[in-house]
Amino acid sequence: MKTKPMRNPLTSRRLRSLAFAALFLLLCARAAGAQEARPGAEQVGRVAEIQAALREAGLDGWLFYDFRRSDPLAYRILRLPTAGVTTRRWFYYVPVVGEPVRVVHSIERFRLDHLPGRKIIYRSWQELHGAVREALASGGLKNRRVLLRKIAMQYSPMGDIPYVARVDAGTVELVRSMPGVSVVTSADLVQQFEAVLTPEQLDTHREAAAKIRRIVSEAFDEIGRRVRAGEPTTEYDIQQFINRRLGEEGMTAGGPNVSAGANSANPHYHPTEQRNAPIRRGDFVLFDIAEKLKRPGAIVADLTWVGYVGETVPEEYVRVFDIVREARDSATAFVRAAVRDGKVIRAAQIDDVAREVIRRAGYAEQFTHRTGHSIGEEGHGNGAHIDNLETRDSRRIIPRTCFSIEPGIYLEGRFGVRSEINVYVGERDIEITGLPVQTEIVPILKGK
Repeated sequence: MKTKPMRNPLTSRRLRSLAFAALFLLLCARAAGAQEARPGAEQVGRVAEIQAALREAGLDGWLFYDFRRSDPLAYRILRLPTAGVTTRRWFYYVPVVGEPVRVVHSIERFRLDHLPGRKIIYRSWQELHGAVREALASGGLKNRRVLLRKIAMQYSPMGDIPYVARVDAGTVELVRSMPGVSVVTSADLVQQFEAVLTPEQLDTHREAAAKIRRIVSEAFDEIGRRVRAGEPTTEYDIQQFINRRLGEEGMTAGGPNVSAGANSANPHYHPTEQRNAPIRRGDFVLFDIAEKLKRPGAIVADLTWVGYVGETVPEEYVRVFDIVREARDSATAFVRAAVRDGKVIRAAQIDDVAREVIRRAGYAEQFTHRTGHSIGEEGHGNGAHIDNLETRDSRRIIPRTCFSIEPGIYLEGRFGVRSEINVYVGERDIEITGLPVQTEIVPILKGK
């Protein structure tokens, strides 16, 4: 496979062009009618960043579309307030150069006034089609000879990446019907604006991962204490212990996965007060905790560990765990080597590496989910997911993003093993947070 050097889409090389573009957009905004609300500096700066990203990607524009808040990504990326009435279709076109265009309905003509750009007001569907055509004809690179303008939208060919597929098929057809327009996916653009972490956000993730890692050890110790004391305990009891400790550490506590025995073979099992199982000597136990600090903009940490309620772990558990660990470590090494060598890799390739290890061991059918997911302010973020099973995620792995690597083997009715780490991609290397990573099943009653 031919590879290219990895490039950070928002590097300092583009600061000057961002500054000039932001100044131009701000002047355009100030020239708007007095009846309109003036766009804020945050939105003006964001549009300048979008135009810089379009130049980097070789695209002619990014067309945002919404109907009744059908695209939450558009609101977040554009820094557009969600409050207010939104019952009619709107479009917002950001050309690679030049002034953006707002297309809004007559009775909601002020809906996009927080954003810079020229306004086109429509009433009928015929006027809407004309307005979109007019918007797409504006801006663009001067004297660029192309047969088709490449316009990014929140759509995914063949539905491969449903996380960004927010525009309905009919609207994509409408845009494609415009003269000289080719619609391409905005998937890689979306992750540049949704998944790239600031240094401050990375610090919140590191702190959360370190705290979760300590709480995992404390929870295993709590199981050991209760079992030795002959104190009846359940998955729910330990879940509540973990929730209490998360709260004491200033973190959210949404109810972690605490699974014992056969329940560990259900990847999304969560005990409740009404539905839970006892934890006894001889049980296999799995913890999956995904929480964040209670701070604005904080980033989630998501770790999975496994243990055995006994002094010595039975060989079958060890054998399956070792396969999962090898899959995890092989995928991690693949990412590390690519980042250090400056090679472009796709999220699906990482999934392939982990899945091949488990396939060779004879458990392909028991690895029932993707290898990992993007991590952001939500546990499952809007960056690249490590997936070539459930979806075909062809997005690039880009600097300053974070994701999990968490292969698993699930033997239904018996037990399931998963080992989850979090990977932060730097400019020249990767960082594993929440160290140390698990290298063997925890023998919960050993040496106590």
